[in-house]
Amino acid sequence: MDLKRSAREYLVRFKGDTYAFGVGIMDEVGRFAAEYGTTAMLVASESDYVKPIVDKVMESLKQHGVALVPQRIVPNAAPNAPREDVYRIESYILHFNPDVIVAIGGGSNIDAVKAANALAALGTYSPEIDTYFGTGEVTKALRESGRQLKPLIAVQTASSSAAHLTKYSNVTDPVAGQKKLIVDDAIVPQRAVFDYSVTVSMPAGFTLDGALDGVGHCLEVYYGVPEAKLPEVEAIALCGIELVVKYLKQAVEDPNDMDAREALGLATDLGGYAIMVGGTNGAHLTSFSLVDVASHGRAVAIMNPYYTVFFAPAIEDRLRAVGDIYSRYGFIDTDLSKLSGRELGIAVAEGMVAHYRSIGFPTKLSDLDGFSDEHVKRALTAAKDPQLDMKLKNMPVPLNSSLVDEYMAPILEAAKTGDFSLIKTM
Repeated sequence: MDLKRSAREYLVRFKGDTYAFGVGIMDEVGRFAAEYGTTAMLVASESDYVKPIVDKVMESLKQHGVALVPQRIVPNAAPNAPREDVYRIESYILHFNPDVIVAIGGGSNIDAVKAANALAALGTYSPEIDTYFGTGEVTKALRESGRQLKPLIAVQTASSSAAHLTKYSNVTDPVAGQKKLIVDDAIVPQRAVFDYSVTVSMPAGFTLDGALDGVGHCLEVYYGVPEAKLPEVEAIALCGIELVVKYLKQAVEDPNDMDAREALGLATDLGGYAIMVGGTNGAHLTSFSLVDVASHGRAVAIMNPYYTVFFAPAIEDRLRAVGDIYSRYGFIDTDLSKLSGRELGIAVAEGMVAHYRSIGFPTKLSDLDGFSDEHVKRALTAAKDPQLDMKLKNMPVPLNSSLVDEYMAPILEAAKTGDFSLIKTM
């Protein structure tokens, strides 16, 4: 199978002509912006990494007759989209009232702009971001208030979260050290652009974290999606996982390898497709409580092998399909057809861990600087929060808040130590 050709076909099916992706396509930003008016607000970093991208976008806007308001770039959000940055960006939207918003960056900046756009439109309904955490709350408020969001163009710069394609906005309370989530079709960017060539300047650690976040999207949706949606998800999820397993080491060893960079861009975009069909679950839920010790992608990736063992008895056929990928690339040498239940889960999890070791990636929570038992307590508390309840329900072995301490606590203990035997399966 030609993995990259298949990935392109899936993405065209997913987004049609609302998404420009590939190499050398940055001029599409101006063309998209001109569809919505003549003024744009540009939210981006002016770092050395992002500046060349910003320059291309500004030239594209100019060529298509779109002017910046204000006459400068609005500073981007910090990592993990802190809530104060959401409110700051909201104030720019309110003061300058652009025809269209252009967000340039990785997941954090795009997520922050999504949330700020909702707040700017709905401030008279409720000016507090907490009102919109959970599923469908923005849509509800728009319906009841009669308001509309500004058109948003998301220009992705990193192969990771696929925030440019999705209905998710992660926002962090830095004081509490806790991330919360808006899940709403209303905040999906109207247009998106991802020129995969810009990712060659991604540092090695960011490349690893981003690509494995994409695996997490594909994997968790594939594990938890209902049978009725499985035909739509299976091909895209397995394609995305295999692209990362095949090409990630290549991209880290040679950052300028465009073949590998394109593969990772396609893979993480497929992760975005997956989470628009189904939802993530356990590893993503736990990652929200680790924001002060790990990037989102790193936390997700560390947790996924451990949730794999917990889920195993409920998803044997899906696990064999995932395990076959790791077997093809030499990370599993066991005959998975002879294993079932928990033993199958451990074999696949060990294959994932072997892949991590081959690329120098951490395999347990205690590998993270600053990690402590307080993070375990925080994660267990967060899992009982009704605003994050969708993650528990998305699990192939669904939990409710009354079961969190009994079943999730051992998963976290296993992830802390690297000992799969500590996991208690239902």
